[in-house]
Amino acid sequence: MLPPELIKAYEDADYVVFAQPLLILKIGVPSRRLDQLIEQEGATTAAFLTAANPHSEPRSPAENAAELAKLDQIIAHAGYPWRPGEGREPDGTWVEPSRLVLGIYRANAETLGRLFGQNAIVFVEMGKAPELVLLG
Repeated sequence: MLPPELIKAYEDADYVVFAQPLLILKIGVPSRRLDQLIEQEGATTAAFLTAANPHSEPRSPAENAAELAKLDQIIAHAGYPWRPGEGREPDGTWVEPSRLVLGIYRANAETLGRLFGQNAIVFVEMGKAPELVLLG
């Protein structure tokens, strides 16, 4: 079971997609721009994923970059369109390189999160607010 303060940190985080202008996703807050991006790719879903800092344990930038490269390979091999981004605390004290993966099924997104030792992912269905999915 995750500590409540860690879940709260995930809920309050900014999930930033490097688009022009920046697209900042918040848990529970629908985003018309995100819906447009999903639709533009002919998809109905998206997931915000990272391979950094498994189980919220800090790793070196080099270790995180190596794991992110593995995630990128899996995403590319599966043929999903994606956008670079980062998950971060609003005050900037915690930053993780991340990917917004478009068109991925929820079960596949959860599998990738677990594969990379993540406690949670963010999943979105077009027309709905981003949802924090705890992976247990």
